[in-house]
Amino acid sequence: MGFMLAQFFLSAFVIILAGSFLTGFADKIAKVTGWGRMFVGGLLLAGATSLPELMVDLEAIKLDLPDLAVGDLLGSSLFNLLILATLDFVFPSAFRHTAFSPKFLHHSLAALLTIILTAIVGIGITSQIETSFFGVGLFSWAIIIVYLYGLRLIFLERNENNFHEIELNPKVSSSGFSKYSPLILAFAGYFATATVILVTAPYLVNSADEISKLSGLGHTFIGTTLVALATSLPELVATLAAFRMGAPDLALGNIFGSNAFNMILFVPLDFMYPKALFSAVRSIHAVTALSVVTVTGIAIMGQLYRKKERSRFTEPSSETVVVVIVMFLFLLYRLS
Repeated sequence: MGFMLAQFFLSAFVIILAGSFLTGFADKIAKVTGWGRMFVGGLLLAGATSLPELMVDLEAIKLDLPDLAVGDLLGSSLFNLLILATLDFVFPSAFRHTAFSPKFLHHSLAALLTIILTAIVGIGITSQIETSFFGVGLFSWAIIIVYLYGLRLIFLERNENNFHEIELNPKVSSSGFSKYSPLILAFAGYFATATVILVTAPYLVNSADEISKLSGLGHTFIGTTLVALATSLPELVATLAAFRMGAPDLALGNIFGSNAFNMILFVPLDFMYPKALFSAVRSIHAVTALSVVTVTGIAIMGQLYRKKERSRFTEPSSETVVVVIVMFLFLLYRLS
């Protein structure tokens, strides 16, 4: 038990350290290439911070633990939203209530993409349809098509409107990296830190899984909570670093992009699993999917709601999101 605890905290520390550097490299790429923080955060940063989920869930599929894998991906999406909301209202006043305000309405397209993809997963779990093409289920193909279509819309929308991305603290440097370092070094640093996360994540989650066995809870609840929380550490660090850098666009792009990327990870899992993945898991996962859809909808309401002075908990805000997520987690615990 002592060894597992040591392994868990050491792995967590390495991921936290790598995640902070990863955010700095991603921000540098966004500035040098001109792609913008919203797109880089939603694609490059989100893809890198979602690597732990991919590695852990592929291992779970090999061990014939589909409930653990599905619970991890959906639970990670829920925890990512919790991370964003928590940082939004506990940060210093200069950063408060930024994530769910009209000035970040341009992120609603990515948030809506997350809702559609998560809804497809929920429908796939409840329908129990086993139809597949080339080893991939019908709903996995739908995820691929919708994700690529949505990614295209986000990129075209950004270019069409030429978004002015908000930098709340422009004097803060991006993790000490030189503003004029070559782009090749930024990409090299990005891939190096992503590799560190890729290698370290399985150790963290395996230790979390061993610790969780002592509780006697099933794979569904453990996958949705403890394992999902562990694999969400890179998102936590990356989002925190983005806020500290005064780059909320990068933070929002990372969270919504990671949640959309989590759904696309169902495709390789479905391909590797010998049966139809969505029909092989418990229907309780659909509750988690609906939880993600509901909370993301509240986030979009906050971006659309234009009243400047808001009442906590009674209007769309980070506090509302935290309360709703805690309620859903308690519901999942009772159902499990």
